[in-house]
This record gives sequence, C-alpha cells and structure tokens, in this order.
Amino acid sequence: MFSSVLFWDIAPYVTLTVLVLGTWWRYKYDKFGWTSRSSQVYESRLLRIGSPIFHFGILAVFAGHVMGLCIPPRVTHMLKVSDYAYHLQAVIAGSIAGAATLAGIGLLIYRRFTRPAVSIATSRSDKLMYVVLVLAIVVGLYCDLIGTGPHGGEFHYRYTVGLWFRRIWLLQPHGEVMVNAPLDYQLHALIGMVLFTVWPFTRLVHVFSAPVVYLFRPYIVYRSRAATAEGEMVGAAPPRRGW
Repeated sequence: MFSSVLFWDIAPYVTLTVLVLGTWWRYKYDKFGWTSRSSQVYESRLLRIGSPIFHFGILAVFAGHVMGLCIPPRVTHMLKVSDYAYHLQAVIAGSIAGAATLAGIGLLIYRRFTRPAVSIATSRSDKLMYVVLVLAIVVGLYCDLIGTGPHGGEFHYRYTVGLWFRRIWLLQPHGEVMVNAPLDYQLHALIGMVLFTVWPFTRLVHVFSAPVVYLFRPYIVYRSRAATAEGEMVGAAPPRRGW
C-alpha cells in the first residue's frame, strides 16, 4: 500500500533531511536563538526540581532506545541474554525512566503555565515542543507498560521496529516490517519522526551544544592582581611559610 511506503519508506528520509538542513540553517542564521532560553531568573524553585528529573530521565530513555533499536538481537544472544530477560529489564528500566521523564516534564509544564513571568516567556515553538514531547513520552510509556501483558509478551520490537530503524541507515528501510508492528508502536514511531522534524525550530537545538567537554577540562584557577610584600601573586593556595 502507498500509505505504508509513505510512512515507513519515505517519511524517515524526509525527517532526516529536515533535521540536518534545519539544524544547519538554524546554526548559520540564528546563532543568537541557539539556546535553551533559560527562565531560571523568573522562577527557580520548581525548575531545580523538575529539570534534573526530566533531563536524567530523558537520558535514560535515550540510552534505552539506543540499546533497543541499534543493537541487533544476535548481539545479546551472543552475550547469553535471552529475549525474555532482555524484555523484562527493558520493561522495568524503561518504565522507571519513562515515568521520571513524564513527571519531570509535567512539573516543568506546570511551572511554565502557572508562573506569569515564565508563561510570558513561552513561545509558540515551546508549546508545540511540549505537545509533541508529551505525546512521545506517553505513547512510549504505554508501549513499555503494555509489554507486561499478553500482547507485549508476544511482541519483540527488536525484530520489527529495530530492524526497520537499522535498515534506514543502510538505505533499505524495509517498511513492510512496520506494517506488522502493533498500532501503538507505529504511533510512537510516527510521533518520533514529527519530534525530529520540528527539532531544529525549537529550543531542543541546545542538545547539540551540551557542554560535555566541561566534564574533562581542568579546573579554572582565579588569581588576584594584588601583590604581597615579596612581590608574589596571591593565588588560591594558602601562603607558604618562609624563612
């Protein structure tokens, strides 16, 4: 059917094209807008609670997606991990990570629309981003939780959704395997493509500028310009005893 070809063979490449070109355009022509537009100055108490919960949760969700979509089942079989064991840990870890992410973004949305100063600083792209993110998280969490029932127990997404995802990068998407996937997994994949399509036009671009190098750079030592009687610069270290 043309719809299956459109959604699973063509749409992924449209998404990738918009993501790459849109990100390049945003970085080249809107560098001042390339920011998370922090609203901490307007309200910090709820932000200090919700932001870490959301960010740590979404990092765990991302790691779970990398494991599930990028690592073929034969690799886990080589490591003596059965499909049942993998499915069980994915349900448990994914449910915890998804619940944390949903709780975090829920608190951030509550803060954004109940604090007038923060609400005024909310753009249309922010509202669109929140809608798509929440839909992706809710449907993904539903896919994970339903895996504890009879339906999920019989469906292993790594053999269908994972295969389709890996084939995209080989320019052989095999969209027919997605037709056989449950509707909730299809919906989650479609929402994911929508999310990556709008990504370059929202504050989500700040993900590409995450200060990862800060974790490995040396400490910054600040020194005073004041000089001691001996002419030495006053630094962070305590003064040494002299003779």
